[in-house]
Amino acid sequence: MSRGAAAIFGAAAMLATAVPAAAAAPAETPRAAPAAEVIPGTDTATPALVDGISEPVKATGSAADAALGHLAAKESRYRIADPRTDLKSVGTTTNTPKKGTAAETVRLQQRHHGIEVLGGQYVVRMEKRGGERTVTGTSGQYFTELSGVGTTAKVSDEVAVRRAVDSVARELSGKTLGKDDVRKEAKQKTADAQALRGTAGKLVVLPQGSGVLTREVTVRGQDPATGEPVLRHVYIDANAGFPVLQYSGIKTIGATKADGSKAKAGGAKTKAAPAAAADEPGTTGFGVKLDAGRVELNLLHSAPRNQYLLIDNERMRSTGKNVLATWDARGVDADDVAGKWPSGIKEFGSPVQEFGKDATEAGAVDAHWAAGQVYDYYKQKHGRDSLDGRGMTVNSLVGVTYWGQPYVNAFWDGTKMVYGSGDADFKPLSADVDVVGHEMTHGVVENTANLVYSGQSGALNEAVADYFGNAIDTTVSGTAMDNRDSGLVGEDLCRTTAPRACAFRDLNDGRTASKDFLGVSFGTDNGGVHLNSTIFSGALWDIRQDIDKDLADRIVYKALSEYLTPLDGFTEGRNAVIAAAKDLGISAKDLSTVKRSFNAHGIVPGWEDALGLDSDTLFGKLNTAGTGTGAGGGWWATSKSNDDGSEPYSVYAGRTDGSGAPKLISPNDGRFHVYPATDGKTVVWAAFGPTSIDVLSRPVAGGPIKKIWSSVTDLQGLRVDGDIVVWEEYDFFGGRHAAYKNVRTGEQAYVDGGRYQLSSALPSVKGTKVAYAKLWPVNGVYRLDVEVLDLATKKTNVLPQKATVDTLGQTGISNTHVSWLVEEVTDAGQMAVRRANHDGSKMIDLNPETGPNALFAYDLTASDEAVTVTAQEPDTTYRNETLPKLWQFAADATGERERVSCNRGDQSSASADTGRRVVWIDGTAGFSDLVVRDRPAGRC
Repeated sequence: MSRGAAAIFGAAAMLATAVPAAAAAPAETPRAAPAAEVIPGTDTATPALVDGISEPVKATGSAADAALGHLAAKESRYRIADPRTDLKSVGTTTNTPKKGTAAETVRLQQRHHGIEVLGGQYVVRMEKRGGERTVTGTSGQYFTELSGVGTTAKVSDEVAVRRAVDSVARELSGKTLGKDDVRKEAKQKTADAQALRGTAGKLVVLPQGSGVLTREVTVRGQDPATGEPVLRHVYIDANAGFPVLQYSGIKTIGATKADGSKAKAGGAKTKAAPAAAADEPGTTGFGVKLDAGRVELNLLHSAPRNQYLLIDNERMRSTGKNVLATWDARGVDADDVAGKWPSGIKEFGSPVQEFGKDATEAGAVDAHWAAGQVYDYYKQKHGRDSLDGRGMTVNSLVGVTYWGQPYVNAFWDGTKMVYGSGDADFKPLSADVDVVGHEMTHGVVENTANLVYSGQSGALNEAVADYFGNAIDTTVSGTAMDNRDSGLVGEDLCRTTAPRACAFRDLNDGRTASKDFLGVSFGTDNGGVHLNSTIFSGALWDIRQDIDKDLADRIVYKALSEYLTPLDGFTEGRNAVIAAAKDLGISAKDLSTVKRSFNAHGIVPGWEDALGLDSDTLFGKLNTAGTGTGAGGGWWATSKSNDDGSEPYSVYAGRTDGSGAPKLISPNDGRFHVYPATDGKTVVWAAFGPTSIDVLSRPVAGGPIKKIWSSVTDLQGLRVDGDIVVWEEYDFFGGRHAAYKNVRTGEQAYVDGGRYQLSSALPSVKGTKVAYAKLWPVNGVYRLDVEVLDLATKKTNVLPQKATVDTLGQTGISNTHVSWLVEEVTDAGQMAVRRANHDGSKMIDLNPETGPNALFAYDLTASDEAVTVTAQEPDTTYRNETLPKLWQFAADATGERERVSCNRGDQSSASADTGRRVVWIDGTAGFSDLVVRDRPAGRC
């Protein structure tokens, strides 16, 4: 498996979504006529790139036949034993770089025993002159190590869909309990369960080591709490039913709302839009953009409506006869356009050929005009007919809102562009050409390299979209490349703020891989697709600034359309651009500039080795996804896969002081063993199997494994102390119920009786006392409280709050205190860190909900000496400060809060040990490492 692929699949590992790619590229010397060069893949016998060859191949049959014949004839180089069986053509593109010569690019999809391999794609490039074809190069990801993977799923489609939906629901709800987690009527609860729905798709092999057979499930719908549009691709292990890979299908500009919180966005494949009258003669008219510029517009007159419509049927008249159409979606919510065509919308129209203020303020004039500019750029500069290269219809929907409120974002959903309405601070999102170019380029990427939208490949996807969006914008506006604002993205969208303060990103920000790469989980920005994109787009932009800009565009387009494949990372991206530049025959000086640009941004072989930690690593490269960790009594417990991530996860335990060797705790039985917790004497965890999820336990010192509980629905939040094990379980309607079991007496129960009209969640345990959040009716009104149940006496005690609670976060109970997160003020989502004695006395806030020191906290863990919370700051731009970080407070409320670690990158799954020692999973080094600190780092 290549390191680019590891960026996703060692990345299917919770934090390794952003594993840096490191396919070694040998040092190169610029030359006018490069000799053949073969760059090996990593963990595969097939080269990642073959460049500079000229090898004749029989021209009979199709280009795909010739490509497959070449691979078969050169088996000693490619190590693909049966190309005609293992590879299937997914398309050929042809252009004519010079008269009499056709350049053909054939993309081939890898199949293992007839099952598609995710991201397994190989590209063969050829020249055809007369009746002769010559292969000039190949590149891509073909996984030769696949062997032991079967072809039959043990997990039913029903279980796969339920596990996928539960996984998405768990990610969306996170570690909070809100008032919409329960409903008064079972009928209403059943309806709410349909807010997320899954559809079982095909079997897919994930190229991890010898291969992992999965069932692809697409989860669509709305976030049950917020109503956001949801599109998730979830891959369920076909043998054990664990979600081994999940990422969002949303491709946005990465905008934010004016209040600083992250903007909402969604995306999905849409149904075809209603057909426009492409055969009728078009005409022209005019409109005024939001920057007050008057522009010419291609229009179509509709006799039935007696209006001129924003339909351009002239640009593609000589090819596919499709159109560029701009639709009035004002007042239509984002969730009604993501994944479907909204009913009742029409193309913008005007009784006269001069479109008025209404179309201007809606962003329709900007969207229609800019779509034409983007189409013309790709057609004139690269010979590409529309986004798919085959003249597809270009539909733009403008004025979209979010639950009736202003929507500040834009996205591509697979077939159309969707532009938010903007608000008092932001213009409609179509009002900047680079935004329109960005979203339409997502369509180009999807129809060429189809870079997977997660981790490094997702960052490449965003980088290419930013590059071409800005290339088109600077070309249209005439902005000089040496202008310091040339690299700004979305800088013209603000109504009152200056461009540099308004911009979403700056391709001239100077970020480098070794200093600025941020390792994060899928739950954060799809694994860092926006966070890390300017590292690569910055290198591309430097190239455009330092050589002829049209040549730079040709190089990047050629790399995208002819070299890159779905799982490529930063290093593969560098190699592709350099190879494309050589193929275009650029000068030695320009080639040196291209390489120097990547070097300046730290995209060089081995760049990931420069990433470091201020914490001690207990267990490195876990290669797991969303499995958590636990600590207590001087011991840690966590899940780990093998080095290539192909084996089901196992639970290990070790000492938090780093002494001794880790111990394997769970059996090697084909199930996924996850969500471990320990008190230093016992380890408990969940085992995902094809029909049930079991809660298991085993002494740290060794001994028999015992089954504590078995569930057919999802569960999470395991904790153990002495004889008591607690966890949180979902019911069939998505409701949540905290449960406990006394392993000595066998007593087990839900703290709320499992009743559908109640919810309880986020439990913690110490001795015989269990703390949890509960949602329950009091005098006919639902309220949120923290409750403590003493299992020795069966008495419960509701702890006091300061005001009516909107949301509760994770509880943590120690020998003397209960701590929890609470939101009582309707704001941007800040939560107070609250603590009280077990009986509710002496309640104080260790950190306030409001004011400059308020934290956007979402997880908590406590020892007798300290309370540690995980907080993630919302911001107007993605940066290190917006990632999950750990903050610690002394349990006695003395002293200031302190940062547990100054590590750069994602810090998650924190678990308190004794004293102030904390164990967590850290993504700074680009891998999911289990790390520890004995005391806080202080201020960072």
